[in-house]
Amino acid sequence: RDGSVFARDWKTGDLLLGMSYAWWVDKHTRHHLNPNHVDIDPDINTPAIAYSYAQALERRGLRRMIARRQAYLFFPLILLLAWSMHLSGLAFLVRNRSRLRRTEFTLLALHVVLCAGLLGYLLGPWSALLVIVIYKCFGGAYLALVFAPNHKGMLQVDDASELDFLQKQVLTSRNVRSHPLTDVLYGALNYQIEHHLFMTMPRNRVREAHFIVREFCHERGIPYHEVSVFQSYRELLGFLHEVGTPLRADGRRAQAGQDLR
Repeated sequence: RDGSVFARDWKTGDLLLGMSYAWWVDKHTRHHLNPNHVDIDPDINTPAIAYSYAQALERRGLRRMIARRQAYLFFPLILLLAWSMHLSGLAFLVRNRSRLRRTEFTLLALHVVLCAGLLGYLLGPWSALLVIVIYKCFGGAYLALVFAPNHKGMLQVDDASELDFLQKQVLTSRNVRSHPLTDVLYGALNYQIEHHLFMTMPRNRVREAHFIVREFCHERGIPYHEVSVFQSYRELLGFLHEVGTPLRADGRRAQAGQDLR
């Protein structure tokens, strides 16, 4: 990729969104190389939500309480995604030295100054704060609603899994059924299988690739999971509820023990 593309991406991520572009590239690359890997994929190793029984049972305190009822708390939790992305990006820049780290810090600081300063000047401090909070919460929730159905509840793998590249990308991904409105709202990420197989493919070609890949998988007996929007969230929430089962069982046993005393 040439320098002009990199410059555009840095400006978009850091200056306009307030999100470290270097952090996103690192996280996104590790996810694509190891989708749904229980130890390596950063998307299923997060502090907020447990994605396996083992993760749920390791939680303590508030995080354990959240994991117990995480299916019910999913929608409130996604309001925090944008804030989490800001903090994760800053933490990444602090921990990792990179060629453009100073540039990123400068652009991120400029993002805060421009957003707070411009909105404060136009709306006043309290109205500006309210707009920023609403924008960040619902902007993050929108991203989560696009990202979450892509892999959550699909096959998870580890180092012992013997899958080739095609199987690893297809079996760990879920497509949301094609529709003109869905394609726009998801930015073509509803074709998650194709996105993982052809990461740099232009968005206006992904739908065409979708039909080819789906037929290819059917001919070779490779499960190709494609569902409606509502079914994708139903499967996601059902999976999150199932992961919290051991914690709810522990809670019922503890309550029963107290009742016998």
